[in-house]
Amino acid sequence: MKAMILAAGRGERMRPLTDHTPKPLLKVAGHALIEHTISQLVAAGFADIVINHAHLGQQIVDYLGDGQRYGASIQYSPEGELGLETAGGIINALPLLGEDVFLVVNADIATDFPYAQLKNLAPDLAHLVLIDNPAHHLQGDFGLDDLGRVREHLSEQFTFSGIGLYHPDLFKGLAVGSRKLGPLLRTAIAVGRVTGQQFSGFWMDIGTPERLQALEALNWPVNKAMQL
Repeated sequence: MKAMILAAGRGERMRPLTDHTPKPLLKVAGHALIEHTISQLVAAGFADIVINHAHLGQQIVDYLGDGQRYGASIQYSPEGELGLETAGGIINALPLLGEDVFLVVNADIATDFPYAQLKNLAPDLAHLVLIDNPAHHLQGDFGLDDLGRVREHLSEQFTFSGIGLYHPDLFKGLAVGSRKLGPLLRTAIAVGRVTGQQFSGFWMDIGTPERLQALEALNWPVNKAMQL
């Protein structure tokens, strides 16, 4: 199974840190955020990785190269300076991702989620990893029914972690262009074609300089086996 790391965000909330450095290359524990994610994916058996990029994206290509030093094979999906939003970025990268289910991970999260759990899943259109609602998103995004299907407007809501499996059919017939992922997921959720699971381990959205500092203060990654 191939994996894609979404690394094309502008990182507006991270300014001024992202004025000259793309957010995925901001460092914690001596290594770029995206390096930690690559290391975790490779350890879980996801060695074929696609990375999209936009703002200052050539820096990401120059920094990571072909992925050989991480034990990975990395291909890149450039989107120009402005980017294509989440779904648009995935659609643009589909020729590199193939015809089977693939994993997508946001580049700006830190987590100890065991990615290997997803390796052998075969979801219908999508399978989402949901987490307990963080302080900055208390309303949550989706719920889970008794059959493990993702639903909207349930009494207990969780937050989408930025980790998901997707079948190419979720994007079937959609032209390359700027497009958000949320509406596509909600359409598939409405007809019962999205499953999910709850994860209660460590997860942090590194969306602001303060959260980057907080992550550094936690001496993350706690699991030394994850370290580069």
